[in-house]
Amino acid sequence: MNRRELENYIAETYSVTPEHPWMMYPDNTVFRHANNKKWFALVMSLSESKLGIAGEEKLDVMNLKCDPILVGSLLNDKGFFPAYHMSKTNWITVALDGSVDGEKIKWLVDLSFELTSLKIKKPHGGKKNV
Repeated sequence: MNRRELENYIAETYSVTPEHPWMMYPDNTVFRHANNKKWFALVMSLSESKLGIAGEEKLDVMNLKCDPILVGSLLNDKGFFPAYHMSKTNWITVALDGSVDGEKIKWLVDLSFELTSLKIKKPHGGKKNV
């Protein structure tokens, strides 16, 4: 899955408009919830060296929020890196160069969306104190 396919998937699935908050980095795109403004995906172009890869070629990547146990597991797979400029415990960086299956990327976007969504608190049950 490439950057354009990913952005189309997010727009169609979540009706979210991409934001470009940094004038200095116009290719960096943030996707956030409309109701709580939390990010669930950040798409960037980074030099390979910033990901620990030898070389300076640009690579499109995406940061996603992820379950900490899943982060550890994914880091063993091709196309996954410790989160760039985010918590490496709760976020992961995914290459958008075809090295990760598109369906897996969609599943991870869905997971990130869920993990960052507005949590509705349930009323406290039980008897009233009189």
